[in-house]
Amino acid sequence: MEKRLNEFIPGEKGVVKRILGEGKIRRRLFDMGVTPGADIVLRKLAPLGDPVEVNLRGYELTLRKAEAECVVMEVADA
Repeated sequence: MEKRLNEFIPGEKGVVKRILGEGKIRRRLFDMGVTPGADIVLRKLAPLGDPVEVNLRGYELTLRKAEAECVVMEVADA
């Protein structure tokens, strides 16, 4: 099942399928290691949902909600 990273709940895991968006946001995500095939675990959500903290490639990364909306994920089976 596909859904965007901003729709995940804490503890949910998935694999990046594709990156939507263009320009600076897309380039920023690629520079931070958010690329197709990368495994991501959503660790925490801020009280208002912005930002989100994820584990990616062995490190913790904080993304803005607008950035997380651009990441289409394949949800991992529990």
